[in-house]
Amino acid sequence: MENGRKNIIVTEKLKKDFKADGNIVHAVRNIDFTVKSGEFTAIVGPSGSGKTTFLNLISGLDTPTEGKIWLNDKRITEMNEKELSDFRRDHIGFIFQAYNLIPVLTVKENIEYIMLLQGITKEDRYNNVMNILKEIGMEGFEKRFPPKLSGGQQQRVAIARAMVSKPELILADEPTANLDQKTGAELLDMMRELNKKTGMTFLFSTHDPMVMERADRVVTLVDGQIAKDEDKIRE
Repeated sequence: MENGRKNIIVTEKLKKDFKADGNIVHAVRNIDFTVKSGEFTAIVGPSGSGKTTFLNLISGLDTPTEGKIWLNDKRITEMNEKELSDFRRDHIGFIFQAYNLIPVLTVKENIEYIMLLQGITKEDRYNNVMNILKEIGMEGFEKRFPPKLSGGQQQRVAIARAMVSKPELILADEPTANLDQKTGAELLDMMRELNKKTGMTFLFSTHDPMVMERADRVVTLVDGQIAKDEDKIRE
């Protein structure tokens, strides 16, 4: 640990190969990588550089060809599907570019869905939802349905859903891609503020310069390898 901060993510010699048109594609090549608690880190690189594949491996949504992954000191590369699913539910919040809200559920029901799976009481779920709606500036929206919300409002709800159960890690895959610049900037500032306030760790996959500007650390992938790792705090 460094300055009392523990390792949230550790990968060792991580590789992922795909078959495409009879050829082997080396999507992720031999990556050693560590993220400490409280970081606000961006994984960047051109299309096809391996950003999303790398994020999917870290979250256990995809399986590496070779290598090891630890999340919060647990080796997820040794877990079975049920263990992985439970681990993701309890330790990782996801933010997607397409929001991934359930259209037939209200804002409140979308945000509390993970807590329902975790067995959190109705009273605690209600209090947690109301508190985070206040944090994201959406008080009074709890009974609305996603199709009645703007893109920015839907992404706010998605962020609230990811953060409400206070997971150690938030993984965000191109979270600003479907938003206009002003809305994207507002949401990034909100996430940055929540990161500072809660100490939750954020890891972005992105090509958005606004994310890179706000990140403490920018890791550039090229052809599935780390080409550059800039830590703005230390520099």
